[in-house]
Amino acid sequence: MKALVVAPRTPEELKLVAQLMKKMGIATKALSLEELEDAGFSIMMKDADRSKKVSRDAVMNKLRA
Repeated sequence: MKALVVAPRTPEELKLVAQLMKKMGIATKALSLEELEDAGFSIMMKDADRSKKVSRDAVMNKLRA
């Protein structure tokens, strides 16, 4: 099953949406900004091109820069 992410603009909108979902019997979970960013990074990592190889030296050079 898929999930839907909703980003209300105000605390009042958040409360209203949460109440509506509860009334409809739909489970909800409020995410902090950090948790939302983690989810976005996870999606980016999943979609990343992993077919290309990078040498250890190239990685270490980038880390030193």
